[in-house]
Formats: sequence, structure tokens, C-alpha cells
Amino acid sequence: MDNRSREIEDLTSQTLDPNFWNDPKRAEGIQRTIGANKRWVDDYHTIAREVDDLEGLFEFQKEGMTTEAEVNDQYNKTSEILADAEFRSTLNLKEDEMNAVLTINAGAGGTEACDWSAMLLRMYRMWAEKSGYKVIDLFEQDGDAAGIKSASIEIRGDYAYGWLKSENGVHRLVRISPFNAQGKRQTTFSSVFVYPLVEDDSIEIVIKPDDLEMDVFRASGAGGQHVNRTESAVRLRHLPSGVVVECQAERSQHQNRDRAMKMLKSRLYDIEVRKRQEEKDKVEAGKSKIEWGSQIRSYVLDDRWVKDLRSGYKVHNPDAVLDGDLDGFLKAFLMWKSNPVPVEDED
Repeated sequence: MDNRSREIEDLTSQTLDPNFWNDPKRAEGIQRTIGANKRWVDDYHTIAREVDDLEGLFEFQKEGMTTEAEVNDQYNKTSEILADAEFRSTLNLKEDEMNAVLTINAGAGGTEACDWSAMLLRMYRMWAEKSGYKVIDLFEQDGDAAGIKSASIEIRGDYAYGWLKSENGVHRLVRISPFNAQGKRQTTFSSVFVYPLVEDDSIEIVIKPDDLEMDVFRASGAGGQHVNRTESAVRLRHLPSGVVVECQAERSQHQNRDRAMKMLKSRLYDIEVRKRQEEKDKVEAGKSKIEWGSQIRSYVLDDRWVKDLRSGYKVHNPDAVLDGDLDGFLKAFLMWKSNPVPVEDED
């Protein structure tokens, strides 16, 4: 806390420079750092006050001046605040603080898979809105009969990527399909990929023009007449890595290209971060890696349960989960990641 307080003081003094806002991006970065440090310092002082109150009540209770119930209430309140701070301290990587881009792709299964992808997109939208994040539509490709084949959204807010990084992987749905005339139980899959949106000039990502291919096409999905009738959507392909990004969020081709370029740089940054993490994991025996393409969660609607296959966290209210109640899964993953233990799957 002493280091954070000193950094707040040093950076705040920089904001008093008349030329501070001459470089808006640098200024915004400094403001974000000040804000993050202030939140931690404020949390620390809040916990310290609650602990002092608890100790005081405990002393009063021994003197018969307060009840055991009042001490227990304060103990539970203090424990909850402390546990929340300890949990948030797991979001300690630079990229955890960044905004996030979330992409959903339907797996094999035709209409059922496209419908499942649309359900997942709605789930993440509702979670983001309940959590106070801003959601920006980047790209959406409709399914042939229902749902979506693929979609990308940007989720903006403090620690958006840190919260959502647990969602990388394959999500499995088991239900009585409304698209099956025989009313049979059906299993389908959709892939979710989350990466941090790099907007900080301190992170330099160089893309050579010769390594880039660009296609333009007519946008599909939600949008006005101008969006849907002109070739304003942009697809960028990075040849060395094979990474492809698409954007149709803006009205003009130029704006979509700029946003797609930012998405591409963020993907390449994420790939590099994952490579470094894999090298670290090699020397940590017994730890599982979370990799793109691995099945991470099952949603079994007729049996009324949803289970994370990494942390083992399970609930019996799938409707609430699909309405955006994801915090339990996100917290369980972050706690599990610090000490991963294999969990058996179940149908």
C-alpha cells in the first residue's frame, strides 16, 4: 500500500502539468493507473476499519457490553469484504485490466449449434450489462434458419478481460432440441474465444503490410440500410499466424479497417502472452493448461445443471446462468487456476 500511495502522489503531480493532455493516450493511461491504485488503497483502508470494528466489538462482548450475535454479524461482514479483495488480487496481470473481445463460433450441428451460439451471445451480453460493462457489436453472421454462425463483441470496462478469460474453450449444450421433430435429446457445441483488447501504446505490435490480406464485403445481421447495402465490412487475415478478424461495427470501410486492425494486434498480443505462459507451465509439473479447443463447461438443461469441467463448480439453475449469472463460475475458475485439480466429467 505504501508503494501504491507513493505512485498515486507521483502520478497525480504529473496531471498538474499544463501540457499533461497534449498526449491524450498517455494521459488516459496515467489516469487509469491512478484510479486502479486508489481503488486498492481505499479497499485496504475499508478492510482495516472493519477489522478494527470487529476487534472493538469482540472486546465489548467480553465485557458484556454487546452480544455475540453482533460480533458474528461483524465477523461475517469483514470476512466477506476480505475474501472479495483477496479474489480480486488474482487479477494481477497487465492484460487483466484491459477491455475484452469475445468471439463465438457455432460448432457442428447446423441449426441447433447456431441457436446455441445465439444463446451464449445473449448470456454474455446480460452478464456484461449486469456487471456495468459497455457492449459494442463488432461482427455477426446469422445462421441459415436460426441463431448465429459467429459473432464478436467488445466488452469495455475495468478488468473485463481478467473476468472473462476463463470462458475460452468449447461450451457443450445438452437438451431436448426444439428443432428435432422426434423430440430427442441432442448434444451440440459452440466455441468461445476471449482476448484482451490492446489500446496501450506501451505495447508495440508490428504488422508488416506484406503479411496482411484484406477483404471487404457486405455486412449481415443487425444494422441500418447503409450498413447492410454497402461493402463496409472488413476481414483481415494475418498470413504468418493464420489469424482472421472481421468487423462491421462502423458505417465506413475505413473505420472498420481501423477497428479490425486493433483487434488483430490484440489477437497477436494474446498469442504471445499465451506462448510465454506455456513456457512457464512447462516447469510447473502437474498443472493443466487451458487451451483453445478444450471443452470447459456443460449445460444440461433437461437434468437442470451447469458444471465447469475444470474447477468442478456446479449449479442447478441453468436458466439463471443463461440469463447472465456467471460470477460464481468466473470466481471458481480464478481460484482453481491458482491450484488446479483434475475434475471428473459427468453426462
